[in-house]
Amino acid sequence: MPLWHLSNILKMKNHLLFVYQYLRKVLPIIYLYFNKTTLVLFVKPENLFLVLFFLKKHTQTQYSILTCISGVDYPFRTRRFEIIYELLSIKFNSRIRVITFIDEMTVVTSIYKIFSGSTWWEREVWDLFGIFFDNNQSLKRILTDYGFEGHPLRKDFPLSGYVESRYDEEIKRVICEPIEHAQEYRMFDFKTGWKS
Repeated sequence: MPLWHLSNILKMKNHLLFVYQYLRKVLPIIYLYFNKTTLVLFVKPENLFLVLFFLKKHTQTQYSILTCISGVDYPFRTRRFEIIYELLSIKFNSRIRVITFIDEMTVVTSIYKIFSGSTWWEREVWDLFGIFFDNNQSLKRILTDYGFEGHPLRKDFPLSGYVESRYDEEIKRVICEPIEHAQEYRMFDFKTGWKS
């Protein structure tokens, strides 16, 4: 490995260590840890806007690029949804991950005033998980059809969906028919992935 590459890695790790120690003192963070070369922060939903604003604007962090917003569903938890924000600092060549937990009724504040490109990802998360973002100007379906029922990445969403589309030879067009389910929801055993 070239020497300049090793020195860049050492600079990045030193910067992340500094950010780790600094953020513990300054921000309202529940928990933080390192995941390889990424710093991971857990924050409450009400502190999310403040933390992301700080991470973008502060001179020692400068995480000016939002690379992704994603969601995860854990139906056995009381705060079932996890929203993950991935940030990148070009100046310091480092990444940071900010995670918050919410339940089905909690509304998350949109961060489009901090990162203008976030509206697209917030629309995806709303469409696929049903997580509502307050103050998002264009919160509408983006990956599913306008008449689509439910949110397909929730664990309790049926595998076959609620409707079935097929081409009808008699009327010469595609029709949608409701599906009858043998069981209402999928049940998960998170202890093991294998049946014995």
